[in-house]
Amino acid sequence: MPGISRKTAIALAASASIALLATSCTGRPEAGASDDASKETTVTFWHAWSAPSEVKAVKDLVAGFEKAHPNIHVDVVGNMTDDKMNQALRAGGDKAPDVISSFTTNSVGTFCSSGALVDLNPFFEKSGIDPRKTFPKAMNEYTQFEGNRCAVPLLGDAYGLYYNKTAFKKAGIAAPPKTWLEFERVAEKLTIPQGDTYKQLGFMPNYHGWETTTEHYLGQFSPTYFDKDGKSNVAKDPAFEAAFTLQKKLVDALGGYRKLETYRSGLGDEWGPKHPFHTGQVAMQLDGEWRLGMALDAKPTFDIGVAPLPVPDDQADQYGKGYITGTIAGIAATSKKQNAAWELVKYMTTNTDAVVDFSNAIHNVPSTLAALKSPKLKYDPRFKTFLEIAADPDSTTAPASVNGGVYLTTIQQFGYDYESGKATDLKAGLKKTAAQIDTDIAQAK
Repeated sequence: MPGISRKTAIALAASASIALLATSCTGRPEAGASDDASKETTVTFWHAWSAPSEVKAVKDLVAGFEKAHPNIHVDVVGNMTDDKMNQALRAGGDKAPDVISSFTTNSVGTFCSSGALVDLNPFFEKSGIDPRKTFPKAMNEYTQFEGNRCAVPLLGDAYGLYYNKTAFKKAGIAAPPKTWLEFERVAEKLTIPQGDTYKQLGFMPNYHGWETTTEHYLGQFSPTYFDKDGKSNVAKDPAFEAAFTLQKKLVDALGGYRKLETYRSGLGDEWGPKHPFHTGQVAMQLDGEWRLGMALDAKPTFDIGVAPLPVPDDQADQYGKGYITGTIAGIAATSKKQNAAWELVKYMTTNTDAVVDFSNAIHNVPSTLAALKSPKLKYDPRFKTFLEIAADPDSTTAPASVNGGVYLTTIQQFGYDYESGKATDLKAGLKKTAAQIDTDIAQAK
């Protein structure tokens, strides 16, 4: 759903602003973990959801917690941005949140390294919960930084491939492509030129094409963003060169950057009913699980298919994986009610029925392995693809960094330059990109 998608521009801007504020944020984890969670108390929970259905789902989630913990009351505040959360986490005080929930996984490294959120490892140990056995691998990874688990997954997003089954049948294509070379052939076959434009485009490969960001493409190539010393691996890991090369090849095969951008500029926006996949103007779409409901609400004139994104041909045995991200929750270091806050966080993120009910209500991917398999999940059969992508151990995410998602912005910018022809030397460009990432991280420490 649009309320929870990690729309890259928003997410990276938010993480960058958090990075700027992090230097003045001093967490005091020892200050508030001594409260008695069995006594009457009230904790404040700030979250980012704003749509009426989502807000109701959060209220229902909290109501379930209060029923299970009648002595702990929760003051819920919604529609809070990362900027507002970060300012409150720095300031502390009686009106500051005890628990926060953010859409921005890219901020985990900053939240952890700055001390804004407490390390939850001691709480997990005290509760006898093993995060590695509780959460899908990628979600377990994106909620910690350098051994500090300052966040916990609260539902997730998985990226896959939507395709127009009617267009597939008309073009004589029997099944969705599984490898990148198959994908390129299918995209070309589904593309119907019309003068200087397109009657139908098989796939919009450009990095400005809604969810076709460098980050989401790279997820299928399983890159290692940083080496063991924390240095950028962009110029060393061949996965990056392969991903940029194959995307550029697809751009050229489908008409070239300028023609594609001209077409894209006349199409509908990502969140409206006139999204080009909804209208049939684009036959395949890289997108998250929320797109299914939005596409069905638009009442398309064709049958919608859902599958995992294709993988590089040399990773064909890993078909089924995808890029994973999601909402995170954490406990404020300035909170003096951390034990009570943990009870809320633990319930929202590890109680199977609570996670399932919340997932059913806002149509996002459950964030525990148990919830992913729960018979109580209610979903369109096609949604199962995203549940399987989330549970796949080969699925990937972008690692946390001390300055949030700044390194992802740098990679994305090079992507814009390379696909447009502004940058022509791929190896040199990747080296320059890696050097910039290293410089930015060194300055942030």
